Amino acid sequence: MRLLFAGTPEPAVPALQALLDSPRHEVVGVLTRPDAPAGRGRSLVRSPIGQLADAHGVPVFTPARPREPEFLDALVELAPDCAPVVAYGALVPRAALEVPRFGWVNLHFSLLPAWRGAAPVQAAIRHGDEITGATTFLLEEGLDTGPTFGVVTDSIGDRDTTGDLLGRLAVSGAQLLVATMDGLEDGTLRAVPQPVDGVSLAPKVTAADARVDFALPALAIDRLVRSVTPEPGAWCSFREARLGLGPVTPVRTGEVELEPGELRAEKKRVLVGTATVPVQLGEVRPVGKRAMPAADWARGVRIGEGERLG
Repeated sequence: MRLLFAGTPEPAVPALQALLDSPRHEVVGVLTRPDAPAGRGRSLVRSPIGQLADAHGVPVFTPARPREPEFLDALVELAPDCAPVVAYGALVPRAALEVPRFGWVNLHFSLLPAWRGAAPVQAAIRHGDEITGATTFLLEEGLDTGPTFGVVTDSIGDRDTTGDLLGRLAVSGAQLLVATMDGLEDGTLRAVPQPVDGVSLAPKVTAADARVDFALPALAIDRLVRSVTPEPGAWCSFREARLGLGPVTPVRTGEVELEPGELRAEKKRVLVGTATVPVQLGEVRPVGKRAMPAADWARGVRIGEGERLG
């Protein structure tokens, strides 16, 4: 089939590469978000998907919005049979949805109808799900509501971060997307409506959402921190300055007792009190500095008696 691939960030790269490698399909165009400023110089940088498309000589389209007449005209001229989508980052209008004869097929990193929205992996970890996966479904104007084609599943480990889990799902989901394209071309695959029960939403996670409240139980803090690692990154305040936090580890019940937010610096570890058991800090990132082991940070700042994270 002739394919227009729509995607933007790094987790979409395995899917595009798998489709480029498929002998059965031809990627005739790529739709991605416009080049964005990045780095200290704030120079414009191509998206990871745009860079991969450039490397393979595939035409790249970067409209500010896919409803722009120029893009819609180009889409009609391109005449794709199907438009696979992975984390594109913008709503596709009806005028574009109707162009490919097999529609737009989205690879979503959850087991729909669970965790519809922009941050399904983050939501699954934060809420303590044990199983998640990826789903291919027919894109429509509703929020991840279209009928589904196939799924893959994966277990969520006790120490998995969003980066860990998304990395695995990006690879297994890429193979699911290729299999979905194959089935559509063969005529052996039919979309099945999503169940009406089990719907949950996963809106975009902001920096404010990633602030750690040490008045919560240790388990909730552990899940929150892992869910926002690496992006947008967990944080708290220390001496009125922002302090980035890597994944933490709850200690054993009864081992140490600390008030919520209270710090204790030991020779090889740094503990912080919560509503239940304390947590041991992993890496921390002071403002303007690189991430470092919490014990090294504590030796440098010389934590005083009764000091807290907030």
